[in-house]
Amino acid sequence: MRSAIARFLRYLVAERNASELTVKAYREDLIGFAEWLESRAVTANSLAALNPHHLREFQAALQEAGYAKSTISRKLASLRSFFRYAMRDGLIASNPAKPLRNPRRNRKLPHVLTGQEIERLLTAPPADQAAGRRDRAILETMYSSGLRVSELVGIRDGDLDFAQGIVRVRGKGRKERLSPLGSYAIEAIERYAAMRRRSPKTESLGRAAPVFVNRFGNALTTRSVGRMLDKYIAKAELDARTSPHTLRHSFATHLLDRGADIRSVQELLGHQSLTTTQIYTHVSAANLRRVYEAAHPRSA
Repeated sequence: MRSAIARFLRYLVAERNASELTVKAYREDLIGFAEWLESRAVTANSLAALNPHHLREFQAALQEAGYAKSTISRKLASLRSFFRYAMRDGLIASNPAKPLRNPRRNRKLPHVLTGQEIERLLTAPPADQAAGRRDRAILETMYSSGLRVSELVGIRDGDLDFAQGIVRVRGKGRKERLSPLGSYAIEAIERYAAMRRRSPKTESLGRAAPVFVNRFGNALTTRSVGRMLDKYIAKAELDARTSPHTLRHSFATHLLDRGADIRSVQELLGHQSLTTTQIYTHVSAANLRRVYEAAHPRSA
């Protein structure tokens, strides 16, 4: 079992170009399953000995241990991917994870900022300082294009096309997509670039150099962007539920509120499944309901 897991993880890196964080998550999920098998005295040496009953038992054990439904679903997804690989590689004849069903989730509506709250956040960084200009450019770009933090830090000079008003983005699974850049984001990036200082190593990369750098001139990390955003979220006195991902939620919801079709929003977000995008239609509908109840004399 463990040797098959090691082969699968190497496959993720070599053939699927999986990120370090993705591989780490798969490793934790699969090793956890292997350890559970060993604790139950189930043979872990032969994948062929496993059947759907073992996996259902494992799912039940996760539920009894109090794992969140989202965590259980992720672990089951890891097992499905692993066993699909094992079948493809001839390690097993049938997939024992195929009958598994994810626990039914009570989906919470994502927190979304109003237009006024977005304005307070985007203008929170000081415009007269180099760091402030950089931070404004980051916030404008994230809201303009609906980017994840991991996508933002991966943007290179060669990915920007101001003439077309687009940016090339590398999303989950290294999949590329083109995202629009609004005029405010373009102006903010240009103002920041005029004051940007890169390290010699970063500068030598040419058009492959990162757009957003730290005070040492090196590429920003997702963690440093997260800390920066938290600072301005507090400064703008926004709801405690606000996170870096709230900008992405707001991007999608504001588009739908203003008449964008859901397929276009799916493409802009880089979602593989339309189901993932549909949560924003519920948010948009909830916003409309609040407006109706506040304004209509016979809504109650």
